[in-house]
Amino acid sequence: MSKQFDVLVIGAGPGGYIAAIRAAQLGFSTACIESEAYNDPKGEVRLGGTCLNVGCIPSKALLQSSEHYDNARHGFVMHGITADDVRIDVKTMVKRKDNIVTQLTSGIKGLFKKNKVTLLPGHGKFVGGGEDGWEVDVAGEVVTAKHVIVATGSHPRHLDGVPVDNKLVCDNAGALAFDAVPKRLGVIGAGVIGLELGSVWKRLGAHVTILEALPDFLAAADAAVAKEAWKVFTQKQGLDIRLGANITAVKVGKKSQGMQIRVEYEAGDESHVLECDKLIVSVGRVPNTEGLGCETVGLKLDERGRVAVDEHCRSNLPNVWAVGDVVRGPMLAHKGMEEGVMVAELIAGQAGHCNYDAVPWVIYTHPEIAWVGKTEQQLKSAGIAYRAGQIPFAANGRALGQGDTTGFVKMLADANTDRILGVHIIGTNASELISEAVVAMEFQASSEDIARIVHAHPTLSEVMHETALAVDKRPLHF
Repeated sequence: MSKQFDVLVIGAGPGGYIAAIRAAQLGFSTACIESEAYNDPKGEVRLGGTCLNVGCIPSKALLQSSEHYDNARHGFVMHGITADDVRIDVKTMVKRKDNIVTQLTSGIKGLFKKNKVTLLPGHGKFVGGGEDGWEVDVAGEVVTAKHVIVATGSHPRHLDGVPVDNKLVCDNAGALAFDAVPKRLGVIGAGVIGLELGSVWKRLGAHVTILEALPDFLAAADAAVAKEAWKVFTQKQGLDIRLGANITAVKVGKKSQGMQIRVEYEAGDESHVLECDKLIVSVGRVPNTEGLGCETVGLKLDERGRVAVDEHCRSNLPNVWAVGDVVRGPMLAHKGMEEGVMVAELIAGQAGHCNYDAVPWVIYTHPEIAWVGKTEQQLKSAGIAYRAGQIPFAANGRALGQGDTTGFVKMLADANTDRILGVHIIGTNASELISEAVVAMEFQASSEDIARIVHAHPTLSEVMHETALAVDKRPLHF
């Protein structure tokens, strides 16, 4: 007799493991399937998906290490602190990153045990079933469940004809495991991954060239933020970012001192060549639906290969749900987590909730970039009347004390109701500061509501308060 569960989750990334834990908390017998070992030394499956293993967590560890190194060489001088012979041990830095990953992925196993979630190692694939229960093959064994939550995540998109070996030509996984600082690093794609990983190796001494196909830099961000980020990254930090670059060929060949990568691209009407020692390809991600058995049970996919779902993550099949990178919407870990909780609670008959208009975005460069809600260009395009306030960190005492005054906070509010429509931040700790804006938008607050809240002094959060005042043209410190 096959194993039977109330809820079966396919995939143990952020959306999947959170969905499994919440379902178990709600009293359902729950199992979670995972097949990826992420080069585990024992060959055991690792939980946490791309985010914990080769994405969000390890990249932030390297970003922090590289920032410490850069501060020791350049940033601490303003504080009267000088250091001689500052060196970086890349292998130690990478080992620290790996230890953090191991700690967190092992922690999820502990959470599964605590919440009585059964882990099923292996690849999950639909093989049959219907409304009364679904059959899923896991490593040759068929298990059944009343509800199935697909949380299979995504994988890096590679360019045709570009040989990714994760040694010389790398995707995000390979770019997190360099054993030395390359002299010349090429990056294809100036999105979140390209900017973050490019920043890491630039701080550590590499000459970094980023090729972006789009003609505009950070087109998804507010135009004012993108303009400030361009100035900081290119003029102050020395990232060589080339826009409108259409890759035509990538060739790997030998040179006298080793291997060399040749990237051929067109920009405008001219052809160009970039030569580098390492190349990172960061041009988006592809949902993991291949091998899921969608065709066997009739699970509908959309035009981009994602599981087609409604606003509550229901698929076209009864009691089959999907969350995270494998469905529509931004490929963000916290979005997938929130969807996982929503689905588990809907299965339990509760009012599951995920407000897609209040999902924050963050780019962990330095300065950090974060936003939630609409950009100014979106409001203009939609013909929505709005008021705007913007205050620089240079007017903030805490930012001055920290010696980090780059950037600003920008707030957009409805011209008639004053309801906050969007908040955009570029500056230190933007990833933390954006949460106040998320709360405000979730509960439909106005700029006046933020202006009336007492913010501790001196803190960076005072810039949010001052920006809310600026929406009404009454800032007190600027």
